[in-house]
Amino acid sequence: MSPNVLYTAFDVVPSPKGASTHILHFLRGLVNSQFDVHLFTPNDGLLPAEDLLEGARVTRVSQNLDDSFLARAIHFGEAVLTHVTAQPTYDIVHYRSLWGGFQLTQNKTHFGYKTIFEVNGLPSVELKYHYPGLEPELLSKIKEQELATLHLSDAIICPSRVTREYLASLGLDRKAVTVIPNGVSPSDFSPSPLPDRTARLPVMLYIGTLADWQGLDVVIKALPLILEKQPVQLKIVGRGRSRQRKMLAKQIRKLGLEEHAMVQPAVPHHEVPALIASADICVAPLGLNDRNITQGACPIKLLEYMAAGRPLLASNLPIVRELVREDTDALFFSPNDPADLARQALALLGDFELSQRLAEAAAERVLSKFTWHEAQKKLGKVYEALLNNNI
Repeated sequence: MSPNVLYTAFDVVPSPKGASTHILHFLRGLVNSQFDVHLFTPNDGLLPAEDLLEGARVTRVSQNLDDSFLARAIHFGEAVLTHVTAQPTYDIVHYRSLWGGFQLTQNKTHFGYKTIFEVNGLPSVELKYHYPGLEPELLSKIKEQELATLHLSDAIICPSRVTREYLASLGLDRKAVTVIPNGVSPSDFSPSPLPDRTARLPVMLYIGTLADWQGLDVVIKALPLILEKQPVQLKIVGRGRSRQRKMLAKQIRKLGLEEHAMVQPAVPHHEVPALIASADICVAPLGLNDRNITQGACPIKLLEYMAAGRPLLASNLPIVRELVREDTDALFFSPNDPADLARQALALLGDFELSQRLAEAAAERVLSKFTWHEAQKKLGKVYEALLNNNI
């Protein structure tokens, strides 16, 4: 009989976000490994309440989109607990966040399931970037619940060595934390020839969220310096809150860049390969902040840029160096430094052979080392160890 798994995520699935991509590939890997998986997520009001994805059953919890983020998160956690109370038949429960994870760990002895905490980001670190007005006392309480959830979890996985070190600083045994980097699917992303730069305006592309930690203000500040020597169009494509969009639009207007920079809504994930193929340079201007430096992350955008065979310009940060070799796969620039970003962008724009060499090496590296198939195999080993009581 197949082991029963509850996989909870406070993310809408499917959606353009990297989290959705990650969840769908983990679902596929678990189902292919003969696990009976039930995915539990919030609903955006558009998707069906019950569904089937990648061979897994899906339940989407209704939510009032007019409520605050925290109200919706608490409601989701309560719905998760109600679900396991009504159907306490799971062998493993796997959660991606505190929202649901806290309740699941508090009740694991009663229901008898094993627990896996998939730590991609922690609210105590990330929420302040989305909601700058949050009270310190609230963030402190959230961190207390995170610590309890971490220490009560039977297994912990994360996508970055930087994240593992952060979790170790919170008192966890780093040997108990399994690093499973994000990946790409070679069937979706494969290298294509670079566009001809002589017949068109070169495009510098960013794809991802508009969160403050992404460093988009730095690339916008660098754009006038690039334009002094080289015509280029900056295209920012991603999901963001109204506040974030307004800030970027204001910065673009203030610098007089309306004709040279555009901010566009996120596109469905299946449209991302063609979007990257239309670019001359892809940029990951990750900022110098605690989300990137202390907590860590594994930016899917980096891997997808590289797999698609586009020259990459990225911040010189540990989370980037885990994935990318400087001057072999990409050019790096000093974080938060518009002048250095501009210098390296001009180096790529002015040297087609360099761009081609970096892009080819990057694609070869990612498609051989960072695939979702590899991530699925590592996840399967964690599940196997947990079921065999080897964790």
